[in-house]
Amino acid sequence: MQFVAFERAKQGTGASRRLRISGKTPGIVYGGGAEPQQIELDHNALWHALKKEAFHSSILDMELNGQVTKVLLRDVQYHPFKQQVLHVDFQRVDEKTRVHLKVPLHFEGLEASPAVKSEGCTVTPLIHEVDVMCMPSQLPEFVTVDLSGLTSKSTLGVQSLKVPHGVKVIVRGSNKNPALVSIKLPEVVVDAAAAPAPAAAPAKKGKK
Repeated sequence: MQFVAFERAKQGTGASRRLRISGKTPGIVYGGGAEPQQIELDHNALWHALKKEAFHSSILDMELNGQVTKVLLRDVQYHPFKQQVLHVDFQRVDEKTRVHLKVPLHFEGLEASPAVKSEGCTVTPLIHEVDVMCMPSQLPEFVTVDLSGLTSKSTLGVQSLKVPHGVKVIVRGSNKNPALVSIKLPEVVVDAAAAPAPAAAPAKKGKK
């Protein structure tokens, strides 16, 4: 994806506030062995771009002063209650340096799986994105999770993900293979009318 940025001359809280009033969003570009550069972007164009998944998980082409630079979106600050982007951070991408980024998971084939179609299970995704590390040219926009063969007895963890060559999934914490989905069997409903009645207690003998 490509977006257009402009140089930002004035800095400071007051300058940023006036920039937002005029329909612009302040930002910064850093990394890549160069000095951090203050930029500004059209707010409406940025707002719509941020709604696209690829804007968060792929390498972007930033056009600035007629030149295109490869960057990654690193941070977005939103207004607490207004539909407004307050600030954005981008990182320059070096084609010879590995990048570390969160990539979304796309679950496919669930409705055709035996777990849902034959066994009536309820399947709930537990993880919606994973950390990956790879060269910029190898970065996938998303990772597909094939659920077409899922059954109630399946064990599907992060280690089972099929990622492109050169891409490494980074797992943090003690659990190195966290589950991707939760599989819940259908509840068995017992019909009270059909259930056998409890045996009657023996009558107590009276006193003579």
